[in-house]
Parts: sequence; C-alpha cells; structure tokens
Amino acid sequence: MRAKFLFLIACLLSTNFLYAQSKKTSLLTVGESSNYESTSRYSDVIDFINSLKKLSKNFRTENLALSTEGRNIPLMIIGDPLPKSPSDLKNDKRIVLYIQGNIHAGEVEGKEAALMFVRDLLLNKKELLKDVVLLVCPIFNADGNELISTSNRAHQKGPKNGVGIRYNGQNLDLNRDAMKVETPEVKGLLDAFNKWDPAVFVDLHTTNGSYRQEPVSFTWMMNPAGDTSLIAYTRDKLMPAISNTLSSKYNTMNLYYGEFVDQRDHSKGWISYAYEPRYIVNYVGLRNRIGILNENYVYSEFKDRVIGTYNLLWSIVENVIANKEEIKKVLKNVDEKTIERGKYISDKDSLAIESKVVPTKVPITVNTYELETRKDANGRERLFPTDVKKVVTVPYLADYLPTKQVKLPYAYILTVNDPKIINLLKTHGIKMEKLSADSELEVESYKIKELKPEQRLNQGHYNNIIKGEFVAEKKKFDKGTILIRLAQPLANVAAYLLEPETDDGLLHWNFFDNYLVPQWGGGFLPYPVYKVMNKVEIKSEKI
Repeated sequence: MRAKFLFLIACLLSTNFLYAQSKKTSLLTVGESSNYESTSRYSDVIDFINSLKKLSKNFRTENLALSTEGRNIPLMIIGDPLPKSPSDLKNDKRIVLYIQGNIHAGEVEGKEAALMFVRDLLLNKKELLKDVVLLVCPIFNADGNELISTSNRAHQKGPKNGVGIRYNGQNLDLNRDAMKVETPEVKGLLDAFNKWDPAVFVDLHTTNGSYRQEPVSFTWMMNPAGDTSLIAYTRDKLMPAISNTLSSKYNTMNLYYGEFVDQRDHSKGWISYAYEPRYIVNYVGLRNRIGILNENYVYSEFKDRVIGTYNLLWSIVENVIANKEEIKKVLKNVDEKTIERGKYISDKDSLAIESKVVPTKVPITVNTYELETRKDANGRERLFPTDVKKVVTVPYLADYLPTKQVKLPYAYILTVNDPKIINLLKTHGIKMEKLSADSELEVESYKIKELKPEQRLNQGHYNNIIKGEFVAEKKKFDKGTILIRLAQPLANVAAYLLEPETDDGLLHWNFFDNYLVPQWGGGFLPYPVYKVMNKVEIKSEKI
C-alpha cells in the first residue's frame, strides 16, 4: 500500500515539475501571460522565437516558406550540438523529430504548447538534445492565424478572445494539400522532409468530435498503400508506450483519436479519421516514416487543451528517444525493402488504391457521458452531455484494408513534359531519369472509358472520376522521355501520384486534364503515363 502511495506521489510530482518550472521564467507565451484568455498573434510568435535565440546556443531558425500574404513561416532547429545543415547528421546517432502546430489556425493549442515545450526543453531538459534533433514549426498557417475573431470556432471552450481560421491565405486547407502541393506552406514542408528526413512527424490539431472526458487524443498514419509493417509497429508498440507515459507520468487522460460512429449507439464503435494521403500524417506514412496526429478535445478548457498537448509532446519525445535505435532500424529496413521490391518486381506487388476501415484487434475504452436531447440556440434538437459519466469499451475502427489494388510496375514512363507535373514530382523528392535513346518497350497503357468531374468543388478542383482498363502494347518512346523507376524509397508516393485510378493522384487533382481529350472529335486520348511491368534494361540518365 505504501509503495503504491509513493508511486502515485511520484507520478504527480513528475506531472507538474516541468510545467511548474515553466512558471519560474519571465519568458511566457501569450496563452500563459493572459491566463489562457488569448492566443498568440504572428508577431508574438516571432518575438518569442527571437527570445529563445538568446536563451541557448543549441537553437536556430530557418524560414520554412513564405506565405501567400508575405509572412515567413519559422522553423526552429534544436540540437546539441546544433546541426548547421542536414549533412552534419550523416553519421549522427540522434533521431530527427518534426513537430508542427497551427496547420488549422482555429486550432491553436499546438502553437502555444510547442513554444512552451521548446522553452522548457532548453531551460530544464537540454540533456535530451544529445539524443534528438528537433524541427519545430509552431505557426504553420500564419495567414489564417491573423484573422483572429471571437466568431471563429465559437462552440469551443476558449480562448475567449478568439482564434484564427482553418484556411490559409489562398482559402485552402493545408491538411488536404500533401499530394497536390498547391500551397507555399506545404511545399516548404516537403522541402524540409527531403532535406532533413525526419523519422517522426507530429501534427497538432483540435477535434470537433464526440463527447468524451479525455482532453488529448492521438493516432497514427493509416494508408495501406504505405508499408503496413511500419503502420503495425507504430500502432502496436510506439502508440501504446506514448499513451502509457502520458497517463502514468504526466497524469493526462488520453485515448486514440476518433469519434463515435453513432452517439446514440456506442456499440457501433469509435472510428478514426481517414486514410487518404492528402492528410499529411498519412502522406508521411507513404514516405516510409512515422506520422502522429494529435486531436485535442474541443470541449475541454483551453488551458487544459494546451497543457495536455504540452504533456503529449514530452511523452512523444521521451518515447522516440527511448526507442530511437529500434525506430531507425525499422525505417532503414522499410526503405531497403521498398527499393528491393522495385528492383525485383513480382506479380504479388500491388498498390492499394481504395480501402475500407475495420476494427483493430484491440478495442478502445472511451470515458464519455450519458447524453440527452435538447434544443440548441437555433431551436434544433441536438444531443448534449449530462453530468453523468460513462465508460464504454467498443471496437476501434482504425485499420484500413485494401478493397481495390493495382499491380505495381517496374517503372513508369511519363510522355508529357509539363513543368507543373515535373516540378510537383521533384517537390515530393521523387527520383526521375530520362531516356538516353529512343526506346521500344512492352508497356501497359490505360485506356479511358469514362471521365467526368465531381459535382462539387473540392479545394478549388472538380476532382476527376475515371473508369478504364490497362492494355498491353509495344510502344516507341523518344529520347528524353521521363522515366520513374520504383527502386527508390518514395516508390509508394510516386505510384499513388501516377496511377490513374487513385483517390489522391495527379489525374484525380486535374493535373492531366489538358492531355486526356483531343482538340477535335470525341473519345479520349491515352493516359500519358505508361507502365513497364517487367524488369528490363532501359537506357537512361539522371535528370
């Protein structure tokens, strides 16, 4: 009994130590100095970062991007020793971890928590920097942040002086842009991925979901077109460890992110978010890296949401450091496996292009409430929580299984030299070559049978709906034609972009619209991406 009591006391002390230490400094975020009634403006964030520069030699900044409205997006780089460039990490034993806040500028908890976390790391836990290099972007959506208003996300509990908006300066959702990359912010993020190659990426949000008691939730990358062994490692080992640290060491209630399928019938399960790689966390999975999505509970008090995020960041960093050798080994093995698959492609090698969600092997326990039906301010009947707490254990719908797959080729051949398409592939970091001689090759071409747009605009696009079939043929390709081999770590990203029927590829996002119909007459032109299915010698040179 005495041992249990001492353990509980130790947990409470460790929970409050770092946050208590933070109160001893005069360097406070706007959230802290306003007693969590306000959130930081862009200028506040920049001033805070400039103060951090004076605090430690283990800290510097780069500009991640220039926003549409002309704001520099800051990227903090923290390490001991501080790397001047990624080349300094070539044989480094440390692990690189990327933290991002404020992608949706109405969801500001991550912005405040990330600044607090970096400050307290430099002041109180700088020994951790011997094991990790941190990249931290606290205000990814700087333009949206500046439109602070009390009318934005008015349903959530604080901050009472308002928050920014979801969209960036182009009125686009940055967390839908990972594949099409039409925003400077996401382009800058992908440049950082290619430059620093972080092993783990953390994206900080606030949910609009079901009623629950836990202030913090998080989950992992879920697209099965990525390496499923990496998904399994993250789901089965890293996530439980982070959850346990967050609850036992930092005394923070938490669960895996989702919402009830039906709030009136909890037995239908708790469902996670989505699998498409337009979401940055899922995109990171396609890159053979670990993605963690944080979603804080909208109806918790603002202070509790910020501190919960702050505690989550400590839990993630500590567990990533504790498992850094294993994580680096897992990622190295996944990269090598992807490259080997591309070298020796087989009939079994396929890409998931449509998926369905099924329950994980382990159910989830949710601390929720009994609900009642009341009329809201507009006279509509809605469900509201009562004061009666309720604990339910239900299926967690978070494993995505392929419902449609296509066979992967040895290589893709791109027959249109469109700068917009070429530059996008380069932005993703995909390795490309060009044919060094005219070549006749056995390929599969995609013959379009039906092509029509979605009826509703999505992020400025009428997305394409396509039907067709692959046909084997022998075709001549000119010297200089673009070649993309799949013996590369980003093979899954390349395939998802280039396959015609994926739900997040270049055809889906209208990049090929100029090349799909003839100028005169009916019918369709061949899709200008061809698949070399079998390993064959192709004369090429690097671009």
